[in-house]
Amino acid sequence: MITERIKKAIICRDVNDFLLNEDLVNYRVPRFGDVGVFRVLEIGKHNAIQGETGNNSYIFPGDTIMAAFGTRYATNQFEGYCPDKIEDEYQILGKGGAIGVLKSMHYKLLNAGSTNLKLLSYATDIGGNVINTVFRDKERIPFNPNRPRPYKVVLSIGSSMDSGKTTSAAYMARGLSLSGQKVAYVKLTGTVYSRDRSFVRDCGAEISIDFSALGYPATYMVPIPEILDIYDTLLNRVAVCNPDYVIVEIADGLLQQETLALLKHHAFMSTVHSILFSAGDSMGAISGLQFLNDLGHYPFALTGLFTAAPLLAKEVSENVTSPILFLNDLSSEGIVNWIEGSRQKIIA
Repeated sequence: MITERIKKAIICRDVNDFLLNEDLVNYRVPRFGDVGVFRVLEIGKHNAIQGETGNNSYIFPGDTIMAAFGTRYATNQFEGYCPDKIEDEYQILGKGGAIGVLKSMHYKLLNAGSTNLKLLSYATDIGGNVINTVFRDKERIPFNPNRPRPYKVVLSIGSSMDSGKTTSAAYMARGLSLSGQKVAYVKLTGTVYSRDRSFVRDCGAEISIDFSALGYPATYMVPIPEILDIYDTLLNRVAVCNPDYVIVEIADGLLQQETLALLKHHAFMSTVHSILFSAGDSMGAISGLQFLNDLGHYPFALTGLFTAAPLLAKEVSENVTSPILFLNDLSSEGIVNWIEGSRQKIIA
């Protein structure tokens, strides 16, 4: 049996009582959410995992880690999948403990490459069943668009990865909090990593939570009905603080498959009060806004990374009539007026 000290990734933070079954490695094809214990073979892009308390846990060749099989869609990082067959090696797809088979990576990461692992064992319960993190010992609430929601959902979406969605959400949470509103934050899709929810919490959210609280190492390739159940389950959790607003962030860009499917899902969008749209550059802002309008969605404002460049902001302002909000606007008490007064009705 494996006797070395195991470094546990945050996705496995609730995996405490377990046994190790090395024999299963030889004939079980990994499933999304399955918990495994791995040997670090080679360090690449990831020289650390996010530990179970959210801390950085640095790793070295020969170390043993516990993580879960998952997927990743990150245009500036990795594309990877849960394996469909037994492999000799697997890769760290995300720092929070999503493990899978790497398919592609951004050019900037080619020199570093991936951090490669060997599966040593599966973690099992006392009955010999492989532990799977997905909705493990968690209540699952089926999506119901007609469910009473005594708060207003503000959707934070962006033109692409790293367009400013989380920063926009965080500063908006600060502004709402300063105005006397109770605000909660839900990150609905993405890859497990607690930095985003921690940032929004520190900016003023009463409760800040994401899909990993329900055991999902990622949401890429997760069916939309399942994501909708995640949505209502997480909303139920944050409702305990009686928020006035719940900011819901969807990862990646408008063309990412789950994001686009949610934006086209009338029942989901009927639960949304207003939309804040972030973009990385002027063309992304202008074309993204038109894309959303064509879907019948009208953000109350544009914001994002492009607002850091006065010239880009000028380009956008000369080509759209929608308000452009900067970080000081988002974090001011007046954000309530922007959400309520400048919001155009969402057509769902």
